[in-house]
Amino acid sequence: MMPMKLNVLADRLALTHICGELDKEASGVYTGDLLSWVMSHVEAGDVWITIMSNVNVAAVASLTEAACVILAESVQPDEETMQAAKEKNVTIFSDSRSAYQLCCCLGAILSDG
Repeated sequence: MMPMKLNVLADRLALTHICGELDKEASGVYTGDLLSWVMSHVEAGDVWITIMSNVNVAAVASLTEAACVILAESVQPDEETMQAAKEKNVTIFSDSRSAYQLCCCLGAILSDG
């Protein structure tokens, strides 16, 4: 997959930026909600799509070096999660589409450049 800056991805998908840097590069996509499973499968540079919004999402994204987290289905993080994301330099977006729809869109974008 061709790496792409988060600001370009966010623009092309019209994602809502919640917090974090937009200058990172994304090179893959992973979707999942079971945090222990995600921790062992997300690769550095992946866009992680989830509906989970608790504070542990920031920790897992940081540990795995995910490029960002997209909260699907209009999920919004609480204040504790946003604070943890800011402290750990985790970029979070939100979007109304389902995880499946986001995966399809991101797969097409990252494959085509």
